[in-house]
Amino acid sequence: MLRNVVVGMSGGVDSAVSAHLLKDRGHRVLGVFMRNWDEHDEAGRCSGEQDLKDAEWASQRLGIELRQVNYVKEYWTAVFSAFLDDYQQGLTPNPDILCNRHIKFDLFHRHALERLGFDAVATGHYARNSLGNFLEHRAGGGEARLLIPADTFKDQTFFLAGIPRQALQRTMFPLGDLAKSEVKHLARRIGLQRLAHKRESTGICFVGKRDFKSFIREYIASRSGQFVDTDTGSIVGTHEGIHQWTVGQRCRLGSFLQPYFVARKEASSNTIYVAAGHDHPALLSTRIHIEAPNWLCAQSQQRLAATGSLRCRFRFQHTKPLVDCCIRFCPDGQFEVLLDAPLRAITPGQYAVFYDEVACLGAGRIMSADALTSRQEQQEPRVQTITS
Repeated sequence: MLRNVVVGMSGGVDSAVSAHLLKDRGHRVLGVFMRNWDEHDEAGRCSGEQDLKDAEWASQRLGIELRQVNYVKEYWTAVFSAFLDDYQQGLTPNPDILCNRHIKFDLFHRHALERLGFDAVATGHYARNSLGNFLEHRAGGGEARLLIPADTFKDQTFFLAGIPRQALQRTMFPLGDLAKSEVKHLARRIGLQRLAHKRESTGICFVGKRDFKSFIREYIASRSGQFVDTDTGSIVGTHEGIHQWTVGQRCRLGSFLQPYFVARKEASSNTIYVAAGHDHPALLSTRIHIEAPNWLCAQSQQRLAATGSLRCRFRFQHTKPLVDCCIRFCPDGQFEVLLDAPLRAITPGQYAVFYDEVACLGAGRIMSADALTSRQEQQEPRVQTITS
């Protein structure tokens, strides 16, 4: 048994219950709180201090030691600076995927395993490990796979799709077979009522409850540009910067018969091309161009390399249904994804995350998406099939 386990304590109910389950199974548990954002930059508006207090309170109730590790500098470089750079280039990044890749499952993992000398890392994510949620089947060998959890509504595999594959070999997901309601019930039963009733954080952690446009203006200067009708080429309005808008967003321009929505952004000219109507073909895509994927499943990676294509399932937003697709490795060395049905507002900078029937296979960052050329193409999607 991997006896010594570090738990990433966030101050929330999920990580606290994970620590309890590990201790209940006889593991030696050490809690570690990660400080990733400098609260002083946010004039007291970030919840980090309260989260630390809650993590300290929970650790005391559970009878485990809590330590802290500071990744403020590393988070700024690997996550926040990349976040700002992407917005200035007209992309819409996903800082949660970047944080998991560079901080939680890289720096933090190495800190726990190498510097502290512990056997494994556990988190409160809703996900499962094919080697067992407590790595109880690790002795049998084999590759760890990132499996869809029992609570599919809380499924967080989307945000883990970019982590280093080797990190899964030493990662436990104690909540993998539990529903969120069961986790809260257990928390109340073991005396963690305070966390069971704590409001969950949503959205980008460093933005908090503020309006996003107000937040981003603190870091990226406004720059006036034009809204251009993608059909007519006519200027239909002005904006204060492409970083304040994302694909699919309603523009709320007045005096037009149909509302306009962002179809694409051109960073070089600071132009936002807009389409009239929520389901305009310019907002719909079946062909997506992505960066080389981060593979969590070696078998899928090998199949794509051997045959040039891979049938699987796709999503680019964690709450949306999966769509059948085919990943292709192109002669020019690029990767493209062909969807069996068109999707709206495929957003460059976000991630194409791939699945089979039971597991997350990996992800690649979206670089561009080809708009549909006609209403007919929109109305006649290909037949959806899936093979695993």
